[in-house]
Amino acid sequence: MILKIKKYTCLLIIIIFNCFPIKNNKIIFFSYYGSQYGCNPKYISEFILRNCPPETFELVWAFTDVKSKNHIEGVRKVKIMSLKYFYELCTSKVVITNFRMSDLFIKRKDQFYIQTWHSSLRLKQIEKDAETSLPQQYVEMAKKDSSQCDLLLSGCRYSTDIFKRAFWYNGRIFEYGTPRNDLFFNNNFNKNKITNNLRIPDNHKIVLYAPTFRKNNVLEVYDLEFSRVINALQNKFGGDWTLLIKLHPHLIEKSSELQKGDSKVIDVTLYDDIQELLAISDVLISDYSSLIFDYSITNRPCFLYIPDVNKYTKNERNLYFDINDLPFTSAFSNEDMVMKIENFNYELYKSRLHNFLHYIGSFEEGKASEYLLKEITEVCFKKQRGEVYEAV
Repeated sequence: MILKIKKYTCLLIIIIFNCFPIKNNKIIFFSYYGSQYGCNPKYISEFILRNCPPETFELVWAFTDVKSKNHIEGVRKVKIMSLKYFYELCTSKVVITNFRMSDLFIKRKDQFYIQTWHSSLRLKQIEKDAETSLPQQYVEMAKKDSSQCDLLLSGCRYSTDIFKRAFWYNGRIFEYGTPRNDLFFNNNFNKNKITNNLRIPDNHKIVLYAPTFRKNNVLEVYDLEFSRVINALQNKFGGDWTLLIKLHPHLIEKSSELQKGDSKVIDVTLYDDIQELLAISDVLISDYSSLIFDYSITNRPCFLYIPDVNKYTKNERNLYFDINDLPFTSAFSNEDMVMKIENFNYELYKSRLHNFLHYIGSFEEGKASEYLLKEITEVCFKKQRGEVYEAV
């Protein structure tokens, strides 16, 4: 009963604020329901800040914990579900998110809603393709969200085909790549800034272990023996190594329960921006996460640790690709992982990677944010388009 009263109160607030005029240069951003500052919304926001005069746009970010985001400059921050939050949401011209909007978003006629999604391509099936595995409440929310969407971003032709079939969406698909992947084309990226913040020695190479979640958020499957992995990497590639663990956002509260067992292992689950972690890593170990496709842009070695592949495809999600058709090296046990690292053939891997990226029709060129800014500019300033382009 209390939840219903709260929801109806919020809807009444939305109705009131939807009577206020929309501000044409205001953009509001969300990343994973306000839990972090990262993914595509972050890279779009920062590209705008770097390339537009300060007065061009008002940038608003919505967070569940505003205090932890005080370090972010150039944007206005609001707390999710606050009165100010609803005002900013209802009066923004452009709404940008990387996940579904809840039913407490009632899009206005003149608003423009950009759905960036949170992957350039995915291995595990999503939305309508996985409908029988999804809660009915989520399915209904997703259908409503798709009906409000004006633009959907795609990283490759294969993703476009998935969106057309499975996203409950018939609108425009923006085929210019994924804003968060622009980072991998940035020659000015400061790796040392990240490694210093994480207290990783300058001479260490980095392996990132970033698996996705399972039903019920169980940890048993994450039994990778980190010390053995580090030793195998040192034997194969030389040098000293640090292993970073980045669990899925669903597992933030459980990451401390994972046994690390080595001083060279650092838990970075609370680190907001996975893209920066991918950018500093020399090797990625994942499983069914879409991160593997983002990382493929770097041409660096990627291994899949999937001891539960049969159970996963039976009880959780089907996959869009046969594991054997992927360019990445798969391991099904700790012994197998060590062996696969020791026998890794980089030239063969690069060749398979090249063929795979051609097969999926990648749009990634490092200019996704640039193209999207032009789209946003046209939406916000139809009459002043030329002026704003010159400023940009």
